[in-house]
Amino acid sequence: MASTPRDITIVGGGIIGCCTAYFLTRHPSYSPETHRITLLEASSSSAGGRTPESIQDPAILADPATASKRNPAHEGIAGGASGKAGGLLALWAFPQNIVPLSFRLHDELAKEHGGDKRWGYRRCYASQINCRARLPSGSNTGAVGEKSAGNSEPVGSGTEQTSKGLHKDHKKDIMALRELGAPDDLDWLDADEALTAYDGTGTPDDTAQVHPELFTRSVAQLAEEKGVKIITGARVTSINKAANSDIVESVTYEKGGKEETLPTTDCVIAAGAWTRRLLPEIPVTAARAHSVVVKTPRPVSAYALFTSIMLPPGFPTPTPTNARGAAAAQTPLRGQQIVEPEIYARPDGTAYACGPIDTVAELPLTTAEVEVDTARCDDILYQIGGISDELGKDGQVLAKQACYLPQGGPWIGKVGETKGLIVAAGHTCWGIQNAPATGKLVSEIIFDGKTKSAKLGGCDPALVL
Repeated sequence: MASTPRDITIVGGGIIGCCTAYFLTRHPSYSPETHRITLLEASSSSAGGRTPESIQDPAILADPATASKRNPAHEGIAGGASGKAGGLLALWAFPQNIVPLSFRLHDELAKEHGGDKRWGYRRCYASQINCRARLPSGSNTGAVGEKSAGNSEPVGSGTEQTSKGLHKDHKKDIMALRELGAPDDLDWLDADEALTAYDGTGTPDDTAQVHPELFTRSVAQLAEEKGVKIITGARVTSINKAANSDIVESVTYEKGGKEETLPTTDCVIAAGAWTRRLLPEIPVTAARAHSVVVKTPRPVSAYALFTSIMLPPGFPTPTPTNARGAAAAQTPLRGQQIVEPEIYARPDGTAYACGPIDTVAELPLTTAEVEVDTARCDDILYQIGGISDELGKDGQVLAKQACYLPQGGPWIGKVGETKGLIVAAGHTCWGIQNAPATGKLVSEIIFDGKTKSAKLGGCDPALVL
């Protein structure tokens, strides 16, 4: 099969598409002379989903000599969830049929390409904490880089429904938590006033992290160096079959107001939350998630924290799930409410925190048009500032952002009876973790005709087609 000419088109410049491009070029059968690989990304800007005041290039926070430099020709790569996720990796993630492979590949990629410097790869701890938030006094919830606090009259009438975190499936029942003190190196958390319970979830043996945007950009660059052509601002409008057959023949896309058609023998749809616009038969849905990045006054220890925070009466009311920038976000609670933001300390001197998903804003045309509801970002800042001064009054807000998480999968494999059509999408909150395995498995499907490194199991699209 090595000598068979192939025109491979990858739709999507997120972490799944870029990992697919990378592993195709590392497959033993790949030949740049006979195999043309093109990656099409719909957006031509990576600024979507961030407020104008937000930091636009996270590489400037890392070592300038080794961090993944921004390539102007790659604007749009990692413009969605791949650039605004937390970047948690874990052997205890799901689905377990591909997790061990992907966790190992992350480690191997970091060793081969200097990922510790280039994209912030490191082993870390993961923990579950229960806290009681302190009332804010100078929490940094205003514009990026500013510090302010809400001062308005109380509203609401009692406890509202718990706001769930993205990785809620890995949280233990609150009644089963042991009443433990935090480890000594978790000294950036207010263990005296805010912490009520602590439990370890992961250790450096089975837990790690990357900066997802830097990782995705790096993998795209490495793939390009081996022959992949990357085209941004190219929104795919159709996958075309040969006349009177179920064989992929070409892909049509729009770029700069013009329609172009690309000959294609193998088409990989890795469009994340946008997958159903090309493959409506694949059950991938989209949900918006907001996050913030805070520069801490000093480097903080390597922990990923799954929190459960009780907000006391008088605390700023979180934006309701079905509200768009509700005024209630700036007004105090009458009763109590539990929220579950997730917090990831990063090696670049920052901490990332994300809140719950919402479905208020419809999925836009591309990642460049993603809206940021700053009230939801302010919610997160109030909440994490209520349990940590480093994340609150002593920190500096660097980014307020939003993205659309693909949900419903992951789905990896051939799509029905159409020869040459493959999907790799719907990876939920574990997309960063499972991207390398997905890319490797897709490369095997294309060049070997089947997966060899892991079984598809429940990821096989045949289960829903």
